[in-house]
Amino acid sequence: MNNPVEKLSLSNIWHLLATGFGSGLSPVAPGTFGTLAAIPFYLLLVQLPLPAYMAVVIVSCVVGIKICQEATDAMGVHDHGSIVWDEFAGLWITMSVIPALNLDPYEWKWIIGGFLLFRLFDIIKPWPIGWVDRRVHGGLGIMADDILAGMMGAVVLWGIVKFF
Repeated sequence: MNNPVEKLSLSNIWHLLATGFGSGLSPVAPGTFGTLAAIPFYLLLVQLPLPAYMAVVIVSCVVGIKICQEATDAMGVHDHGSIVWDEFAGLWITMSVIPALNLDPYEWKWIIGGFLLFRLFDIIKPWPIGWVDRRVHGGLGIMADDILAGMMGAVVLWGIVKFF
């Protein structure tokens, strides 16, 4: 078994969630496909009152540490590309600006903007994202850099909404 993904089982709830319901198994750009797969869940979450939305996001981040750790332990590889639960949580953090500012959460310009901003920060990894990515390991490390990317995306999205 040379491919670490072969050690995952989608019948295992931790692995299913870690791979973003299988979206992270894409052979090309799994992080991007994982983030795309998070959009329908955002569209469901955004129907909740803002405090409930934020509670779900916080729980997804905390439980995400366990989700990502279970998958990385099974594969024996740190932060394998197929683990995309962190992209789910990161996108939801970026998108939290939209309901917080009482904007139309279903308007595609916000969804596309939030998606692009989150992916930009997740891929480029400016400080402190890159620093955390290199120094924090395990499930916490997998989640932490995407939480930061989500927060940076949220700040920039907020600035775009407020000033443009």
